[in-house]
Amino acid sequence: MAQYRVLIDANDEKGLVHKISNIFYNYDLNILSNNEFVDKESNKFFMRSVVDGVINKDALKSDIESVLPQNSSIKIIEPKKKNIIIMVTKELHALGDILVRNEAGELEANILAVVSNYDNLESFVQKFDIPYITILHEGLERSEHETKIIETINSFENVDYVVLAKYMRILTPRFVEAFEDKIINIHHSFLPAFIGANPYKQAYDRGVKIIGATAHFVNNNLDEGPIIAQEVIHVNHAYGWKDMQRSGKDVEKVVLSRALKLALEDRIFVYANRTVIF
Repeated sequence: MAQYRVLIDANDEKGLVHKISNIFYNYDLNILSNNEFVDKESNKFFMRSVVDGVINKDALKSDIESVLPQNSSIKIIEPKKKNIIIMVTKELHALGDILVRNEAGELEANILAVVSNYDNLESFVQKFDIPYITILHEGLERSEHETKIIETINSFENVDYVVLAKYMRILTPRFVEAFEDKIINIHHSFLPAFIGANPYKQAYDRGVKIIGATAHFVNNNLDEGPIIAQEVIHVNHAYGWKDMQRSGKDVEKVVLSRALKLALEDRIFVYANRTVIF
């Protein structure tokens, strides 16, 4: 007996849940959990089921496909650790949270390597027995530097996600296209109100009352990719900008780890620059 995650994305029509569930029954599968959602504006149907039993994946997929509208997407996934590459610059908090959670067994991740344009965090990463690869950007054109990073990532087999744990260089369309729908980023949710250097100081100067973070998939529009997870906390006049920065880092690391966990567990559907999360 094995568990499988069945992910279905289709145009909506009457009776889909009944038809799909009946196929599960005919295959003698036990439904451990089931979630579905219909976006009425786009007439889109989404369903995530966790089943267990003995199956032929190709046969099951074919039978489900036969009862769905045309151009439906069906994925049948056997849960296992996904391969990820983490990219960082100099900040420790987001990276550290992922490494600690993964070490504790909270994330279904196989961390292949940490890639950085600085060597500042190498000694920390080595404590987790994870390869740390420094690719210096100094003296290189952006395209040259990105080529080296792309080649490094592609030297690993079957990379499922590239996680930007406060990687502070803007990615070019070429890089994004190389890992389309695989790049997860974290940023402070002040964007686009407070862009550029030191956003927490800018927020302090404006007297903001909430701070937070957003994790999202990366596309070619800066910080406008499909949102996976967000969180905010309240602050007040007693917070200095460094207090805001410390609190903001706490939110950033939690939100990034939460988004990564959702991705690793196949809980995210992406469409029309939006996400459905189960």
